[in-house]
Amino acid sequence: MSAARPPLIRALNEQLLLGHIRRLGQCSRADLARLSGLSKPTVSLALATVERAGLIRAAGQQTGRPGRTAQLYEVRPDAGHLLGLDLGAQYLRGAVADLAGAVRARGAVRLHASSVRGRIGELVRLADGLCAEAGVDRAAITQTVLGSPGVWDPRRDAMALTGRPTGWERPEVMVRLREELGANLVVENDINAAALAEQADGHGREAGSFAFVSVGTGIGMGLVVGGQLVRGAHGAAGEIAYVPMTGGHGAEPGTEPGDGTPAAGWRGAFEEASSAAAVVRSARRAGLRGQVSARSVFQAAARGDDRAAGVVADEAQLVARMLCAVISVIDPELIVLGGGIGQAPGFADAVIAELQPMAPALPDVRVSALGTEAVVDGCLAAAAELAWSRLTVDLPAASGPAAAPAAG
Repeated sequence: MSAARPPLIRALNEQLLLGHIRRLGQCSRADLARLSGLSKPTVSLALATVERAGLIRAAGQQTGRPGRTAQLYEVRPDAGHLLGLDLGAQYLRGAVADLAGAVRARGAVRLHASSVRGRIGELVRLADGLCAEAGVDRAAITQTVLGSPGVWDPRRDAMALTGRPTGWERPEVMVRLREELGANLVVENDINAAALAEQADGHGREAGSFAFVSVGTGIGMGLVVGGQLVRGAHGAAGEIAYVPMTGGHGAEPGTEPGDGTPAAGWRGAFEEASSAAAVVRSARRAGLRGQVSARSVFQAAARGDDRAAGVVADEAQLVARMLCAVISVIDPELIVLGGGIGQAPGFADAVIAELQPMAPALPDVRVSALGTEAVVDGCLAAAAELAWSRLTVDLPAASGPAAAPAAG
């Protein structure tokens, strides 16, 4: 293996220091030298480069410590802007943030369109409104990330496994999205995005490995192992909706593959058996009448309705069986439950009670506290990483020789 060349060493030093400033906020040269292990001259050289590139700025003097006051540095917020969007089943959500991580605008609108063209139009209108509120020209957005059901297939440059409504998997969808939202648009699986938010701001902050499992309108899992999101060879890691596990409520008759349902419009046996729609079907079979929703079933169970309680118990057992399979294969430190059903009061306790006698090990099981903005916040986190990677590729070269990391 050949030795690293000076430009590479410089780039690594700059990215290391930027990482510390991004994570900690205002830092002095002495702080950065201590944190990085680099010499103070090396730190000064790297800071000069990234400051000249407009990525950081001086942020006043450090006071309250003995000795001379020190210059502080922080990320320059207006060095770039990020747009995160969430294409949900019923709502579109989004936010604009600056490069320092401050959210400048946030909003949500009910989704009305059923066609692909109409959905893209509503996404664009939401993006335009958010950018206007943030005072940012949409063309000046550094990075946009859209959270969507399904996974991006790089071979086709199209989405796959998106389920209903059909049409989102056509290659022209990505073409149109890039035309409207920029060539740098990245589409992220929505549950993976929620897992990224959980890692950044939720229960996953202290866990090296965890599974974020969303149970609600749909079913999905975002898996983080060794601090990294696991996507798999085909991007399908975490697509637990397709696991052939039913039990509990069972699937809607006539929805299994092979009976005429297009594969693109089917989201898998486990989703058919355990999603909110499955809870409603089971409740109706149990005799509940009127306006039945998954929420109303859980509320009825909490009031003591034995029929609703039986439906909730079946749902808890089915989810516990899936989690047992996840534990047996991955053995994560933590499982975080999200989604309307996953976050329902008492549901996690019911799942844990079912899981204890069957699982080979019992990780910590918690309920996500991030709420409905988790996908958007995860998209912003992904957008920040992508934006910083791009902005630091071609930093202007500093004058003077490159410095290697200090020993010790």
